[in-house]
Amino acid sequence: MLRLPLSWMSPSGPRGRLSILIFHRVLPEPDALIPELPSAAEFESTMRWVRDWFNVLPLGQAVEQLYAGTIPARALAITFDDGYADNEELAAPILARLGLPATFFVTTGFIGGGCMWNDQVIEAIRRIRTPELDLRRFELPLLSLDSMPARRHAVSQVLTAIKHLEQGRRQEIADAVGLLAGFERPPSLMMSADQVRAMRRRHRIEIGAHTVHHPQLDQLPEKELRDELYISKSVLEDHLGFAVPGLAYPFGYSNRKVREVAREFGYTYAYSVGNALTTDAAEKFTLPRLTVRRTTTMDQFRRMVNGTPLATISSSVALCSGASTSAVSSACGALV
Repeated sequence: MLRLPLSWMSPSGPRGRLSILIFHRVLPEPDALIPELPSAAEFESTMRWVRDWFNVLPLGQAVEQLYAGTIPARALAITFDDGYADNEELAAPILARLGLPATFFVTTGFIGGGCMWNDQVIEAIRRIRTPELDLRRFELPLLSLDSMPARRHAVSQVLTAIKHLEQGRRQEIADAVGLLAGFERPPSLMMSADQVRAMRRRHRIEIGAHTVHHPQLDQLPEKELRDELYISKSVLEDHLGFAVPGLAYPFGYSNRKVREVAREFGYTYAYSVGNALTTDAAEKFTLPRLTVRRTTTMDQFRRMVNGTPLATISSSVALCSGASTSAVSSACGALV
């Protein structure tokens, strides 16, 4: 009975809507420096709730059914971006135990270990022993590191400042922060080739491309753009032995040229962020997805699946916090 409000908000058939969730990492335990990431226990609690209240479909199948007008009510797909090792070590086993399909979009330049620029900054700020982070030579402010809240603020400030810089400049600053932490080489956080193959062997796991180096594609010269889209697809297909039809844009950004090249190289669908529900009115190369954080509340999730546009979906009482069954049922009963 409580599924009826969800079915009304996400109906079946030609008027159908698809909720595509984005995750990035699942941690063994909550991390005070990156509190938006769920622990394994929190993620499993969320996935049990999703399994009980939605029709969870493989992403490719869900999109095909959406455009065919045959999608079931309460349709939902689960995606992960980037290709972290904890996706294979923690997230995939939870999904397999619960019988849930998912798609993992892998950044191929980091297969075999390695550390993306954002994680290099986070892990460096975690380890720096001085009370301040001085990046003024890069036109960034002097940042306090004298408490955990201050370190979280420093992470946010640095990542926000360098996120949209040219790729080489962004990596230069990340490397400089790493040197201040004494990194000879950044910690290895990403999947190996064996882990990528193991992911695909798991029941109902799909693999998609997420470029080679995770650049902002709409800023790239054409040759670099073509390399990012072609090489990432080819590397995954070589590892897996079959075609890779799906692409997720880093940061969710694309433009007409990016989408044209993606079509040319044989991608079938491509996914942005958008924080909106997917309908058959969406263009196949700008399919929106919904960001779910550890701090996403039940009320916010209700608004997400109801199609309310949210610039950022995060607050205090979390969907991933292991709420009691009665609390979840009460929240679901309020989805009207």
